[in-house]
This record gives sequence, C-alpha cells and structure tokens, in this order.
Amino acid sequence: MRKIGILGGTFNPPHIGHLIIASEVQEALELDEVRLMPTAIPPHKQLPDTATPIQRLVMTERAVQGNEYLSSCDEEVHFGGVSYTFNTMQRLLAKEPDAEFHFIIGGDMVDSLHTWFKIDELIKMVRFVGVHRPGTLRKTNYPIQYIDTPLIDVSSTLLRTKYALHKTTTYLVPESVDSYIRQEGLYGTC
Repeated sequence: MRKIGILGGTFNPPHIGHLIIASEVQEALELDEVRLMPTAIPPHKQLPDTATPIQRLVMTERAVQGNEYLSSCDEEVHFGGVSYTFNTMQRLLAKEPDAEFHFIIGGDMVDSLHTWFKIDELIKMVRFVGVHRPGTLRKTNYPIQYIDTPLIDVSSTLLRTKYALHKTTTYLVPESVDSYIRQEGLYGTC
C-alpha cells in the first residue's frame, strides 16, 4: 500500500515554508510521496485577484522540480469549482483505492477543522497530519497526528506584499517559481 501525503492550499505563491513542511512530513512518516495540491476555489478564504488556478498549479510544479518525494497534484484545479476536501478525497480514493492518504494541515486549519464540509465522514477517509503554525492553538477534538517541523514565519501574503513593493524574495521562493512570477507579471512585478 502506497502512503501518500497531500498538502493542500492556495499556493499563491508556493514558498519555502510549504516545501519544508512537505519534506519534513514525508521523512517523518516515511511517505512514498507528498503531493502539493492547489485549490481551484478555496472554501475557507477569499483569494486575492492575483494568480489564476492554472498559474498556481504551474508554480507548484516548478516548486517541487528535482525532489523525488514531492510532486504537484492537479486534481482540484482541473475539477474546478469550490474545492471541498471531502469531494476531492472521494475522487482520489476512487482512482487509488489501495493508497493510504495523509492530509497535511497547518495549525490554522486544525483550529477550524470542525467547520470543514462533511468532516465526520472525511476523518474516516484520511489520516490528518498537523504541523504547527505561529499564532495557532492546534486544538481540536478530531484525531490528528502532529509532526514537529521547523517554524518558518513566511506566508504567501507576505510574499505578495514583497513582490508588490519590489522587495527581495531571495531564498523565500524557489528560483524557478520566482522567475515564473516575474515572467507572468504576477503580484505587481510588471
């Protein structure tokens, strides 16, 4: 049975924090792979009008290049609409019935897990893996396996601001992602 991690998010843009979390969880749980899966339309937050779902998918593909344990997953972007994890995992389990899925979430998502669509059914489908995020409590009544990862206080919001102000993002995003952002004129870089 393949053990697959899923790290969902907007990835607007993907950054070093996402990659560290994916890598640390993959190693700690000895997962066969971790897939970074951008949402089409996130149910829990409003996306700023910046990168399209396809652009965010391309950025995740670029971010994981060269890492044999990390990949990009296009399931939610190509399905479209609001990306409910329950629906996505139903589709993935139908495609890969022999896989054991570990859904990786940050402390902010742990704190709001009770609000997720069909959460009581979802917890029977996947194993939730929680990682700490600054400013979160990590409190829930749902079963979560916690993995300690290095705390990197960087966010996509911070990066969008830095790009808009023409400040350095060196070492915060992979070079291939940075070059794509500049090539596409995203986040005010043009």
